[in-house]
Amino acid sequence: MDPQHRRATRSASKAAASTLTVSGQITQGTPTKSAQTKSAPTKAAPPKPAGRKATRTNLSECPVVPDAAQPEEQMCCPTRASAPGRKKSAPGPQERPHVRARGARTQKAPLSAEDFLDGQTILPEPPAAREPPLPRVGPGGERGACSAREQKSQPWPMEDPGQHLLVPAPNLAGREAASCSWNLRAVLDKLKLRRYEISAAAEVVNKLVDHLLRRLQSSQSEFKLVEKLCTGSYYEQVKVSSPNEFDIMFKLDVPRIELEEYRDSGAYYFVKFKRNPKGNPLSHFLENEVLSASKMLSKFREIIKKEIKNIEDLDVIMERKKRGCPAVTLLIRKPKEISVDIILALQVKSSWPASTLEGLCIQTWLGRKVRRDLRLQPFYLVPKHAKEEDHFQENTWRLSFSHIEKDILKNHGKCKTCCETDGVRCCRKDCLKLMKYLLEQLKKKHGNRKELKKFCSYHVKTAFFHACTYHPEDSQWQPGDLELCFDRCLEDFLKCLREESLINYFIPGHNLFSQDKVDKISREFLLKEIEYERNNGFPVFKES
Repeated sequence: MDPQHRRATRSASKAAASTLTVSGQITQGTPTKSAQTKSAPTKAAPPKPAGRKATRTNLSECPVVPDAAQPEEQMCCPTRASAPGRKKSAPGPQERPHVRARGARTQKAPLSAEDFLDGQTILPEPPAAREPPLPRVGPGGERGACSAREQKSQPWPMEDPGQHLLVPAPNLAGREAASCSWNLRAVLDKLKLRRYEISAAAEVVNKLVDHLLRRLQSSQSEFKLVEKLCTGSYYEQVKVSSPNEFDIMFKLDVPRIELEEYRDSGAYYFVKFKRNPKGNPLSHFLENEVLSASKMLSKFREIIKKEIKNIEDLDVIMERKKRGCPAVTLLIRKPKEISVDIILALQVKSSWPASTLEGLCIQTWLGRKVRRDLRLQPFYLVPKHAKEEDHFQENTWRLSFSHIEKDILKNHGKCKTCCETDGVRCCRKDCLKLMKYLLEQLKKKHGNRKELKKFCSYHVKTAFFHACTYHPEDSQWQPGDLELCFDRCLEDFLKCLREESLINYFIPGHNLFSQDKVDKISREFLLKEIEYERNNGFPVFKES
């Protein structure tokens, strides 16, 4: 090729190279003077109008987000990945000013006060997020004053969990929460039993019980071997309001008996003696080799009714027998009205029935060793009759673990020193007291409404035990979180009412809220009443 043709070809190549660009960048060759003038970094380019095709995002333009707040797939910017094995060429010396100008870091907007909650920085809300739902409105038309769930921040609506970042719900730290927590503390202070009241009531009750016990033990009756066992809320230290109700169990040891479960109930049994030697004082109460609970209870009531007339300085009467009730209820009228339930119980020193094998789920709460030790204790049978449609089976006995319940409540923490003088305190018992008091006040408020007559404090206590199993750690029952813990217990109880299921804590096959025990109308009535109280700051607590 001649020199003149070679020079013409070289000039054409240079001219073509100076005009070729990709996404505003020069790929090869040396730019012309006009190109260098255009690419010089001067003022920031104005924002591109909507609809213009976006260019490739530079890594330096991505906002900085804390790693802990992002899903793994969002830890990197949404840039297009380069093909594997492809090696990027370093920019030429003339390209660098242009790249730095387009890739300059954008200034982040300063965080406002709304971006902080309880000392934690949160990300601004996505534009597509909807307004959080308003608090529930109770039947009375007022919004809840201190419901824990309403005061928590609602999470962003997430159509696709991988598209946005979740913001954790904050702790209760508002004025309303503090006010409600203080109100609950004020209620608990009101429920504390006064020492002088306890002393006066205990003196009267002990006088009555000791007199009856001596009478039974000194006579030649069938109950001369009975012993006293104190149970119930007073001895569990969860009694509310005043010491005006006491439960005393008169236990009678009955060795070598055989239990026959009644209709797969798990809780009710027929009692038979494996051997019935001559002189057995309980032989008088046998019906076809079955120990009759009704006959035995009737005789027990008869002896007590005669004996209370011989007690000096006490005005005591026996209340009318309630159908299906295992207790003999005595009412002390002077010097102060006190109700005393005396319950006859058979003490059985053998393995617990098979129906209890999966019950008492305290393994993760109090530990396996504690559960094993508790199951080595005797169990009791009380003359509570099983219900058959519109009548009762009067020869049945029901399992009772009231002594185990008392042990659990006395040693209720995962830490062995929980709530001791030098130990760390929790709010478990406080929550149980508030739940018992709520039911008590609702019954008082509605007088003789039949819908509430089928509910008792044992229902509340059973739901509370399940709540302790669901939340076994002491850190989940901090005294400062009283409102949250109480609300959590109420939610568990309301769930039992909605689902018609409150499982006996010791007998998993025994449902305390089955239709034959508590009808649907009664459950729905109590459900609505508790929800109303919960949504309106518990006005029933203020009425007392």
